[in-house]
Amino acid sequence: MPCTALAQTNSVAQIRHWKVGDTTREAMVYLPGTAKTQLTPVIFVFHGHGGNMQEMLSQHEFEKLWPESIIIVPQGLNTPGKIVDLKGRLTGWQQGAGDQQDRDLHFFDVMLADLQEQYKIDRNRIFATGHSNGGSFVYLLWATRGELLAAVAPSAAAGTQSVGQLTPKPVLQIIGTQDPLVKPGWQMMTVRRLQQLNECQITGQPYGDWATFYSSAVGAPVVVYQHPGGHTYPREADAVVVRFFKSIKRP
Repeated sequence: MPCTALAQTNSVAQIRHWKVGDTTREAMVYLPGTAKTQLTPVIFVFHGHGGNMQEMLSQHEFEKLWPESIIIVPQGLNTPGKIVDLKGRLTGWQQGAGDQQDRDLHFFDVMLADLQEQYKIDRNRIFATGHSNGGSFVYLLWATRGELLAAVAPSAAAGTQSVGQLTPKPVLQIIGTQDPLVKPGWQMMTVRRLQQLNECQITGQPYGDWATFYSSAVGAPVVVYQHPGGHTYPREADAVVVRFFKSIKRP
């Protein structure tokens, strides 16, 4: 499964390429120096519709908050949106199983297999987070690749196409209370379904600014991060996401 690393584009990440079917795909990858010698967690980070990997990496600081982990920020392809860009002129991710011949699910498989071949990946600590369309793709990964993931953290996404196919898993949902695109009410409906799925307590406990932790009878807690912004993935959420991921290990 060939992978080519280009010269470093900044102080922390490289661009890597993979051939997936007939298409060359790419991602920005942060690698800790210990990735070949120590068990290493992996965080996949998916940009939103119309976004790109460079912006997604620069707007967050996962590699600073958890420098012992591999951070991989893939680049989407032009994809029809569900709310905007119906003709697919902008980059994004498939939303349902079978869309675009599952090109993005295959891309995930290729990236993960290559990382596992080259580095000492901790198979019990593989995580995914993403914003908007990228968050919906995280829900699709949960539905179709859930056995590989320890926990997920979608932002500004309701995952309506995938939520009925989910099995219990720790999840942190990021919601902007002023989101004009993916309405907070839609996201909270998903949260309530996740709390039922994961057999969570009705009453939550504070989990830092804007975050509430709901414990689970099946070891799959739900954290709800409600920030007072719009359709954004706030940098302030990074520390809460990393704290949550660090607390989880796949059984």
